[in-house]
Amino acid sequence: MAVQFDGGVIIGADSRTTTGSYIANRVTDKLTMVHDRVYCCRSGSAADTQAVADIVHYYCQMFDVQNGEAPPVKVVASMFQEICYQNKDGLMAGIIVAGWDKKVGGGSVYNISLGGSMNKQPFAIGGSGSTYIYGYCDASYHENMTVTECIEFTKNAIALAMSRDGSSGGCIRLAVITEQGVQRIFVPGNELPTFFEG
Repeated sequence: MAVQFDGGVIIGADSRTTTGSYIANRVTDKLTMVHDRVYCCRSGSAADTQAVADIVHYYCQMFDVQNGEAPPVKVVASMFQEICYQNKDGLMAGIIVAGWDKKVGGGSVYNISLGGSMNKQPFAIGGSGSTYIYGYCDASYHENMTVTECIEFTKNAIALAMSRDGSSGGCIRLAVITEQGVQRIFVPGNELPTFFEG
């Protein structure tokens, strides 16, 4: 999931990768850097999303060299969208692109869903655990949230998804992306927010 705030974005994910009901990796880093201040969250097929992220990372390096500046978040999201849409019959990739850029003067969040459509949103959720937390997100999100509020909102939402969804779990990885750079936050499994589990 990713949340926009005044001056940047928070991007976060759990760390479980599954093959059917088997947990293949419990400490995956699902937050992928595609440029200095642009990250993506990957859900769906790990092979597909890693390949697409690698291709976009290459395109971003080319953009930087050719234009002498970092690509705007919208341009990066459009690269993802183009690849996902053109290959929609062969890919299973749901991607959230978030980052800070000079053009916007703050953070931006884009959601590229399975079919390859792209939507700009103040916050975005995706992956198998997201179906469990739409109500929480709608009830808890409000405009002009502070960085601290965004971190808590993201942490709680991911922890709630992890508690209900068998394909989500492990620990929480967050990244706070601002003009100053990227700050990574790690929340181990024994320090996750807890909720009622009747």
